Amino acid sequence: MNIQITNEAATWYKEELGLKSGDYVRFFVRYGGCSTVQSGFSLGVSKEDPIDLSVKTESDGITFYIEEKDVWYFDGHDLVIELLPESKEPIFHYQKQK
Repeated sequence: MNIQITNEAATWYKEELGLKSGDYVRFFVRYGGCSTVQSGFSLGVSKEDPIDLSVKTESDGITFYIEEKDVWYFDGHDLVIELLPESKEPIFHYQKQK
């Protein structure tokens, strides 16, 4: 699995979470909410250092990652994060791996 994040979305997280070069942003499974890959679960976001890093990508000095215990949620999909132009907020897309 892979994480892809656009420069615009990475900049949004950097500004919104007050991130600086060397910081980490974790995507994790939350009970409840809405998702197209796992019913009854959703994706959470937190600024925190990794414990058991499984998948990562870097943008502008920030590492965006998923820990091993949360990989099941993606069910063979890559995580793609973009910034919606109209709302100026990030959106998650799940692309089936080839």
